[in-house]
Amino acid sequence: MTESYKSILQKLSHAIDAQLSDKVVLAYSGGLDTSVSIKWIKERYGLEVVTCTVDVGQKEDLAAIGEKAKRIGAVNHYTIDAKDEFVRDYVFKSIKANSLYEGAYPLSTALARPLLAEKLVQVAEKEGAVAVAHGCTGKGNDQVRFDVTVKAMNPSLRVIAPVREWNLSRDAEIKYAQEHGIPISTKKSIFSTDQNLWGRSIESGPLEDPYTEPPEEAFEWCVTPRNAPDKAEYVEIEFEKGIPVAVDGKKTDPINLINFVNSKAGLNGFGIVDHVEDRLVGIKSREVYECPAALTLIAAHKDLEKLVLTRHELSFKSKVEEEWSWLVYSGLWLEPLRLALDQFIEATQSRVNGTVRVKLYKGTMRPVGRKSENSLYRHKLSTYDATSTFDQNAAVGFIELWGLPSRVASEQLLNSLSQAKKDRPAVAVSKNPSRPKKGEH
Repeated sequence: MTESYKSILQKLSHAIDAQLSDKVVLAYSGGLDTSVSIKWIKERYGLEVVTCTVDVGQKEDLAAIGEKAKRIGAVNHYTIDAKDEFVRDYVFKSIKANSLYEGAYPLSTALARPLLAEKLVQVAEKEGAVAVAHGCTGKGNDQVRFDVTVKAMNPSLRVIAPVREWNLSRDAEIKYAQEHGIPISTKKSIFSTDQNLWGRSIESGPLEDPYTEPPEEAFEWCVTPRNAPDKAEYVEIEFEKGIPVAVDGKKTDPINLINFVNSKAGLNGFGIVDHVEDRLVGIKSREVYECPAALTLIAAHKDLEKLVLTRHELSFKSKVEEEWSWLVYSGLWLEPLRLALDQFIEATQSRVNGTVRVKLYKGTMRPVGRKSENSLYRHKLSTYDATSTFDQNAAVGFIELWGLPSRVASEQLLNSLSQAKKDRPAVAVSKNPSRPKKGEH
């Protein structure tokens, strides 16, 4: 039996199982939206709910989350550790792409969503479920990221989004939870947060006014600059083929590396993003993020690329990076264009080997040194001392040719202006212009 034939039989088998199934797999975070969704889906859709929590570094009590899901009514629960997969298959691609949506946001939440969607599909296929579900609203970007990825991976699966489909408000959800004995968080935080290894997003409360400065209590990873150390700290980050592999000369695994840089940069007050963002659904939104490691590693990687890639590579790659970031932000992780852009980006990374030294001080971070065996910098060409090997006389001919198109265009413009002046009709001027008589106007 050929592999293709086996695949066809497996898909047919799943389709038959799905028709007989009464299950839905819910992406479960333990928060209000998804906790309410467990009973809501059972009550309104008549489906048994299997919950799934994917660990991408959110640093929560995952065992307690699973127990809560079953206590509310989930017939089964999956906890999947995907931290390593998240870093290697998503975060590293993001670093290589220097991805910053609208020049600011390092896609921390956006990167995790297609991975979560993939795990939902895998669990749904294992359980023979007819649908997957999530707690996204109709205002955000995450609904797109979940829906598009799920449908791209398995078009036969239905997507259920109770909050979006029933236009549920937070007040309505709280009332429903109280009426149905659903335990909800007693935390009094006015902020809504989401975090993973790559970043932390903060929304709601006073942050909904774009003119209001975020209060200090909104942040957990970054101290205020005034509370940062009074002495600058330096961190050396080593890259191999575009991937960070060591910090301060010590090789470490990817997760520990990110956590170390995150802590070091955050304790020096660096890593806050506060900007007005264009959501995919058309809404302008004030977004606040903490991304110390993401911003530091992307800046270091981009700095190293300047040392080892040519001007032409850098120029074209910047256009690719903008498109790559837009596709990922927009939920198109499985879009063939994104996959094709990955091939170009990967081709540029073979020479991105070296070390970048960054300086952290009072809320700032900047690369202050870089070195690589593949460096295109040549001291004897760049230096101004007597050892220079650059022939300055060659510059004269270069300037002559470089400026030739502009010079020819300027000459043409001057000729056109001169001709226009010659062609302009003369205006007759009377030597004794008549003046109005007294009383005439």
